[in-house]
Amino acid sequence: MSRTIPDRRVKRVLVIAYVFPPAGGAGVQRISKFVRYLPECGWDCSVLTVANPSVPVFDESLLEEIPDSTVVRRTPTFEPGYAMKSLVAAGSKAERSRFSPKRIVKNTIRAAGNAILQPDAQILWYPRAVREGRRLLEELHHDAIFVTAPPFSSLLIGASLSRSSGLPLVVDYRDEWGISNRYQENRQKSALSHLVQERMQRRVLRQAKAVIATTRRSADSLKERVQNCGSHATVSHIYNGYDRADLQCAPEFASPKPTNDRYRIAYVGTFWNLTDISPLVRGIRELAARRPDLAAKLELIVAGRRTGEQEAVLDQLSDLPCLLTRKGYLSHGEAIDVMRSSNELALLLSDVPESSRVMPAKTFECLALNRNILAVSPPGEMTELLASCPLAESFLPGDTTGIARHLERRLAEQSSAPTESAWESSRFERRHLTGQLANVLSFAAGTSGGADVRQYTPFEILGANR
Repeated sequence: MSRTIPDRRVKRVLVIAYVFPPAGGAGVQRISKFVRYLPECGWDCSVLTVANPSVPVFDESLLEEIPDSTVVRRTPTFEPGYAMKSLVAAGSKAERSRFSPKRIVKNTIRAAGNAILQPDAQILWYPRAVREGRRLLEELHHDAIFVTAPPFSSLLIGASLSRSSGLPLVVDYRDEWGISNRYQENRQKSALSHLVQERMQRRVLRQAKAVIATTRRSADSLKERVQNCGSHATVSHIYNGYDRADLQCAPEFASPKPTNDRYRIAYVGTFWNLTDISPLVRGIRELAARRPDLAAKLELIVAGRRTGEQEAVLDQLSDLPCLLTRKGYLSHGEAIDVMRSSNELALLLSDVPESSRVMPAKTFECLALNRNILAVSPPGEMTELLASCPLAESFLPGDTTGIARHLERRLAEQSSAPTESAWESSRFERRHLTGQLANVLSFAAGTSGGADVRQYTPFEILGANR
């Protein structure tokens, strides 16, 4: 059911987002903040989302982000609930290698689902979403369509509505389609599936007027793909960021509030194939072997969803003198509290080919909180950004000794507050980044006026064929 539809004609964008409050997770933050701040930039929002999302976590607090003036339409999907999908999930490597009739049935169901439901299970939302989207576009004037993915079936919905309405389409890749398929849980696809999805993506890109990535390197990759499929879309990047209101970044919040006399390192986020904690665990084990007295002063807190493999890696710390605190998914506010109560924040990226183009969304909140940062990552966009921040130190995933020595130094110092730094993170504030999106929307729609967008940095067009 929608909110009251305003009767004024202003610039308005239809936002298509499968993941939208009260669904939780890092991906929801990007779209909810865009919807929150776009009206300040001259764009009112209508949101087309799913009524019964099949997602692992919910965060009701995120509903407070959405302005009352936002038109929200929720339509049901035929997709099974997340609990049902979890029953046929791939599981850990040990579980996958174990022979049993039950495992064979689960593998068969999962393989059939992956083969039939292209590009993903959320395609079952497509029929009702397109129907409701067309109805909404007929009821209310819009100037552009903005669609965010994954799930990538949402892009097909956006492309369909753009073709039928003639409105320009702006595509937002929170993750690249290919990277997501390669590393996301239960997303392994056959050669035929990749071929089908490649054609789907080409059709979406040919329909798009503008394409947005979350990093510069990802935008470079998408620019090449856009050109290869004959699209004339512009390609730019808008980073994920932080909201000052969420972080309470006033000076009185600058110092950590440790809950005990240990040096606390926190990792907040999902553990999956692209965020393997094994290098940090190996570093802690080497530290404990050399300086058990210092290891006893360390607390590692991990908060977020974890795969079975990552739980097994964390189990390797159980015989060490350090303290390991495990938490499940936290609301955004609770996650920020954990980060603020820590001495150092960990950022992780696995050593896989495409990780150089990835920037964990939590990076910007870590920077804004003025904490020491321990990054374990191959060279890439994240390490390049962190190199300019004096509070951050980066290590290659294979540099176990370097990580151990870093921890030894921190624990020997036992400093509860980070070194003072004048490093400026304001360019990553959500309001500023939403201004960049407003510029992209205005370009795509061929409009001007509204908010004074001169206060925002113009978006970087990496390849524009106007």
